Amino acid sequence: MVLEVRDLTTHHGSGQVLYGVSLAVGAGECLAVLGRNGMGKTTLVHTVAGLHPATGGQVLLDEVDVTTVAAEQRNRAGMALVPQGHRVFGSLTVTENLAVAARPGPHDVESVLDRFPILRTRSGQRAGNLSGGQQQVLVVARALVANPAVVLMDEPSEGLDPRRVGMVVRMVDDLVAAGTGVLLVEQRVGFALRVATRVAIMERGTITREMDVADARGDPEAIHDLLGLS
Repeated sequence: MVLEVRDLTTHHGSGQVLYGVSLAVGAGECLAVLGRNGMGKTTLVHTVAGLHPATGGQVLLDEVDVTTVAAEQRNRAGMALVPQGHRVFGSLTVTENLAVAARPGPHDVESVLDRFPILRTRSGQRAGNLSGGQQQVLVVARALVANPAVVLMDEPSEGLDPRRVGMVVRMVDDLVAAGTGVLLVEQRVGFALRVATRVAIMERGTITREMDVADARGDPEAIHDLLGLS
């Protein structure tokens, strides 16, 4: 497995958020973690990425324990994060945002600009002047140019119109096809079921169920029931 999480626990102050979360993401697969707001999904991503300390359990990247390793070192080792919100380097241009994240591999800055024409047309523009949707596309593209072993995505479709959601779908498909592992945290069930190979349900800080995406697609009402959606 390219990413393995074993019995992960996390606290915010004196309050526990994650309760023994275990999951695994193999090369060339996308595990979508679905759950309502407040169930611990973002805390899970931040803990795996090294932005929030674990208080128990392990995070393994390519079988190496990185539980206490800094986020920057995890990134250099092959873990890329697409954070929630539009977190770009606002004073840098689009091209510069991509260049600072680039790592050796099949996806370079030029090929990624070609893949996202909206970024190509604004390549010399400061990222802080892009619209919110354009900034989110840039954040996703920045993960692609890093050529990671695993990508952690926290609500990547948030704030995107359907056309740009389609761009993210194609990027996830490309990552999976290239053998990259993807851990996707999402609230848009339809988007998640389009790109995932497996689905996990998170409730109150723990994974309560996992299933193949074919089973989830075949019974979408069950997924909505599990998530408490109407």
